[in-house]
Amino acid sequence: MTITQIEQNIKKIISNFSQDNFIFDLLLAYGEPKATISRLRNGDLNQLESKGELTHRKKLFFKVATEHLHSTIDKLRNDSTTLKQKPRFIIVTDYKTLLAYDTKNTDTLDIEITDLTKYYDFFLPWAGMEKSTHQAENPADVKASEKMAKLYDEILKDNHIESDEDVHALNVFLTRLLFCYFAEDSHIFKDNIFTHSISSHTQANGSDVGTYLDRLFEVFNTDEKDRDASLPEYLKAFPYVNGGLFRDKFTIPTFTMKSRNILLEIGSLDWSAINPDIFGSMIQAVVKDEYRGDMGMHYTSVPNIMKVMQPLFLDELYEDFEKAKGNTKKLNLLHLRLQNLKIFDPACGSGNFLIIAYKELRKLEMLIFKEGGLLISPSIKLTQFYGIELDDFAHEVAILSLWLAKHQMNVLFKKEFGTVPPALPLQDGGNIVHGNATRLDWEEVCPKVDGDEIYILGNPPYLGTRNQEKEHKSDMAYIFHGIKNYKSLDYIACWFFKASNYIRNFTAEYAFVTTNSISQGDQVSIFWPPIINDNLEISFAHQSFKWTNNAKANAGVTVVIIGIRNIDNKIKLLFSNNIKKVVSNINYYLVESSNMILGRQSSSISGLPKMIKGSIPADGGHLILDENEYENLSQHLILKPVIKKFIGAQEYIKGIKRWCLYINDVDIAIIENIPSIKKRLDGVIKMRLESSKKATNKLAETPHLFAEDRHYDEPCIIIPCTTSERRDYIPIGFLDKDPVIYASAQAIYNADPWIFGVVSSRMHMTWMRAIAGRLKTDYRYSSALVYNTFPFPNITEKQKEEITELVFNILDEREQHSEKTLAQLYDPEKMPADLKEAHHQLDIAIEKCYRNKPFENDEERLEYLFKMYEEMTSKEVKV
Repeated sequence: MTITQIEQNIKKIISNFSQDNFIFDLLLAYGEPKATISRLRNGDLNQLESKGELTHRKKLFFKVATEHLHSTIDKLRNDSTTLKQKPRFIIVTDYKTLLAYDTKNTDTLDIEITDLTKYYDFFLPWAGMEKSTHQAENPADVKASEKMAKLYDEILKDNHIESDEDVHALNVFLTRLLFCYFAEDSHIFKDNIFTHSISSHTQANGSDVGTYLDRLFEVFNTDEKDRDASLPEYLKAFPYVNGGLFRDKFTIPTFTMKSRNILLEIGSLDWSAINPDIFGSMIQAVVKDEYRGDMGMHYTSVPNIMKVMQPLFLDELYEDFEKAKGNTKKLNLLHLRLQNLKIFDPACGSGNFLIIAYKELRKLEMLIFKEGGLLISPSIKLTQFYGIELDDFAHEVAILSLWLAKHQMNVLFKKEFGTVPPALPLQDGGNIVHGNATRLDWEEVCPKVDGDEIYILGNPPYLGTRNQEKEHKSDMAYIFHGIKNYKSLDYIACWFFKASNYIRNFTAEYAFVTTNSISQGDQVSIFWPPIINDNLEISFAHQSFKWTNNAKANAGVTVVIIGIRNIDNKIKLLFSNNIKKVVSNINYYLVESSNMILGRQSSSISGLPKMIKGSIPADGGHLILDENEYENLSQHLILKPVIKKFIGAQEYIKGIKRWCLYINDVDIAIIENIPSIKKRLDGVIKMRLESSKKATNKLAETPHLFAEDRHYDEPCIIIPCTTSERRDYIPIGFLDKDPVIYASAQAIYNADPWIFGVVSSRMHMTWMRAIAGRLKTDYRYSSALVYNTFPFPNITEKQKEEITELVFNILDEREQHSEKTLAQLYDPEKMPADLKEAHHQLDIAIEKCYRNKPFENDEERLEYLFKMYEEMTSKEVKV
């Protein structure tokens, strides 16, 4: 049962509404078998006539109520008799209003029953589709981040922070501030003691703030019994912190009246409402842009961390907890399992993943204690959490944040069970190592011991080949020694490679957030064979999605999440638009299909006509003409035969007008002595001789010729090589035979019009999005990788005629808006409705070439195309 089918079913229920059949029709709408519904109608649990109630084991408790709907459902939610059959949903209705409660996720629904068509996704678990739920961001975190950024900027104005030592000292100072603010608002210190002490014991002009804080930090590092007897009472009031946080002495920045006031402003915030996981976002908001960018750091928000952790290990632990309820032995075994877990983030930044993992495991531990009626001291230790971080500031904050997370969870533990170990002095923190994860031995950082269960997770730096610095390239060479073509890979490939080697043949799994480029284009054939090898598999994946986080400059990034494990018979999960689906296999393109690698093809596997890349002048711009240059040169009649339109992707899509000098060996003898031409040719010679490439130097001998000439004087279909990810369709079109196609576009010469229909169809666009590489965020269309691999069936002449007619409809609709460029016409937010409908009709016709049954979504289209590709390329080697 697909989502589209369910939606249609719900619309039918509302349009043909029947109170007597409503609940049965609702279950049928989500795929419940008719035989089951028949038994339900006639079974003992159908008490609709007597009590207005219906129970369907593990699925539903339904009640009809004529009044007090909200109090009725509140009572049912906590009623042991109602919950005895473990219904997933409790529904109460008077057939005007519908209330529902999800017993698993505790979600609620309160709607007019006629609005069920808008909220049908609430009941998708009946159809086996769980809607992922994730925590929302805390606005207090954002406010704290902004304030800290303001303080940092002010400190930079008043202090010379230049050397690595200066930067490190400032990093440590800021982490100590974070601790003090948090401690005074969360009962580690006395309430507001830190902020109050600055306000009361320093000058308003800020001149002595540094001296005061320096002395205070010494107090934090001195046990009460070892303190000087002459220490003022206001300093004695502060506790001994230990744990290494205040151990080392560093220079404290100079303060002014303004920076002191900001210190006090920050102290006025309620830091008890701020999560330790915000500190990662604080770094992004606080540290210098160039310092931040050098590390390629990416800070992941809590909802997206949960997208990694839940399918990696958390969901399974909660499933085991549900199974263990009421069984003390099983609860104890689960608790023991938690104590043997190790969580390892080899690019941990400020510790976001480790902090959330720690908190979630502590929450589960408390549930186990509560269920078992036991009063046991917390057993999950910070020493079970491991990390590697290259950035000094982030490394310092990660250690601090784990301490604070421990305190937060101890506060919750005390509230629940009445006792908890003391917060101070600080104990051993997490095992966070400062270093380069690509060079360190991960087994030394996080040792593998028999009985351990290890989960590696995180959000390593992406860095495509164009953004890699010398040190990144050196790391790549170190990791991928002996592996061909590794230079084409993103930097994040280092983490996948090391993680795969780490988990092989051990009780360990890993999952990383990554750009989707490793599952697209040429990277697939280079990346996946050494990662998966023969004994690993993709256990789960989130297909491409965008996220934002709570940091300053809250930018969205397109990512995927990929989980890897040793081959196992456990289920595999594929997530798309927050809907999870159990699948038989997840291939390297993150599609439900068998594992295969689509290699470049020199010709179309479907027998489509050849697509040819445009020409490259390699001329330094001297053979290219803008409008003014064209007007001037075209006045010479002798030059008209060698001046041609020059059209690439930008020229075609944005309507930019350019021309080129397209001169053959016969023409050159006639025009080479014309001054304007000679000047241009001299410019070409100079540019080519200055090139570092010998082949280009050689081309200086024939400056009138294009370096790569692939011009055919024939009409063609033009296809841009790159297109925005926002567009639903690549804007392609027809050109007459004269223009020279530039290499930013490709051409199919002398093509029948129906070919246009195939290439611009949704089926082809779906294939392109899955297979094509990327240039920044744009799709990079490759004939060898996208067009030549595209599976398309043999079709009849009648079908070709129908497609041709629909192609001309598209061209007619474009003509209705001839004042607009294709960039404007194909902007998804501004695309004319008639043009969109013309494309839709073409899509329907193309899809009927594959099968008569319509495709429900792009996932279904891709699955079909991959299967067809596999059948058409039976000689393709399976990897």
